[in-house]
Amino acid sequence: MAERKVCPSCAKGGLVPVGDIISEFGGYVFVEEGERCTACGEEFPYEGETQKTIDAARRLGVWPEPLKLYRKLSRSGRTLVLRIPTDLERQMELKDENEVAITKIGRKIVIEKEETKHGH
Repeated sequence: MAERKVCPSCAKGGLVPVGDIISEFGGYVFVEEGERCTACGEEFPYEGETQKTIDAARRLGVWPEPLKLYRKLSRSGRTLVLRIPTDLERQMELKDENEVAITKIGRKIVIEKEETKHGH
């Protein structure tokens, strides 16, 4: 009898084969085969499936390649200002009134566009 695989995320549930894992890149939806935890629902696409999705997304021009830009900070009054390049502004569909979440992770600053307004 095959040994039951335990979920590496929650260590409680078992992993069952599924064929409906959804990945979305640049407005395209990809369906992959893999395994899903019976307890927490975490999904683990098979490596070959993931590579097929990456290859297809690259062909479509929507695979998120790493992007590292260098900018100088400027000052406006007593506040530091970071200017976002126009091409990145367009890609991320940023507007003047958008809210962003700014998170410090170690020595990095992560800026994420918020989809909904928070009452802060």
